[in-house]
Amino acid sequence: MKTMASRRRALGTLLAAGGMAIAPRRAAAGPHPTDAATMVSTWDFGAAANRAGVARLRAGGSLLDAVEAAGKVAEADPDNHSVGYSGYPDRDGRVTLDAVIMDDAGHTGAVAALEDTTHAISVARAVMEHTPHVMLVGEGATRFARERGFPVTNLLTPDSEAAWRDWLKTSTYRPQANIENRPSATPGGALDHDTIGILARDDAGRMAGGCTTSGMAFKMHGRVGDSPIVGSGLYVERGIGGATATGLGEEVVRIAGAARVVAGMRHGLSPMAACAEAVRHIATLRGDAVRGTQVGFLAMDVHGRVGAFCLLPGFTYAVTTSAGDTRVLRAASLFAS
Repeated sequence: MKTMASRRRALGTLLAAGGMAIAPRRAAAGPHPTDAATMVSTWDFGAAANRAGVARLRAGGSLLDAVEAAGKVAEADPDNHSVGYSGYPDRDGRVTLDAVIMDDAGHTGAVAALEDTTHAISVARAVMEHTPHVMLVGEGATRFARERGFPVTNLLTPDSEAAWRDWLKTSTYRPQANIENRPSATPGGALDHDTIGILARDDAGRMAGGCTTSGMAFKMHGRVGDSPIVGSGLYVERGIGGATATGLGEEVVRIAGAARVVAGMRHGLSPMAACAEAVRHIATLRGDAVRGTQVGFLAMDVHGRVGAFCLLPGFTYAVTTSAGDTRVLRAASLFAS
């Protein structure tokens, strides 16, 4: 049987043959085991989301309440063009939102291609709590939102519309990895293809999670990525932990990424090792097809241990500990660039 070191060498040979070389990278360490995480979320803007979620927990809210509160912060931010209000539209000029919410008891709700509604994560929760279904899509999801009293909101802000009209001049789309964290770009920049994924844990080790996104900027109308799909963009399992994904959703869907990460933890991998295994699997499976593409995973187990790993440098995530401290950390990556 191959050792872990020999498997790494074999993978390095395989990927180098495809024109990509592995450069092992290390990130700042996550929370010390005695300072377990309560909430984690993707990207720098996850810090503000975490603070809102933890505040909801401290006010007596449930884990689902905390996840929803965190997601709503990102959804309502007019400067974040990758989630909710002011999200960049599809190539037809329509802003469509995807979201999912889930707890470790299997309660799940999701929406895809939702329109004219700011808080997709709240509509997803309403699907979970008020229908016999797991997911509603398109016109049906929007109609359901109206029936539940969610107000009609024009999500296409002047800034987003201007970006779309500028894109129409060439109508080309080339996703740029990590553009949301570049100094010259606002979070969710014009070529962003991202989301916010959230995981929350209580002192008893119970967990919940959520994802919410406006999806790829200038995507084909009707495109749905990994974010609202249970097992791809998000998965939570009682007694084990949870995982969420970020980056190019099509690559996450191909491997049911979040479920794969949780399965790794179920079989004894740490959150970090489970995320790394999923990323390496994508690289092995797809080879040159993922050159220059970002995919990252973020995981937390029931003990509050956190791990993250990605294809390319630049993926960041926010960790809030049980003591209330919030830090933004940089994930380790498989490739140097």
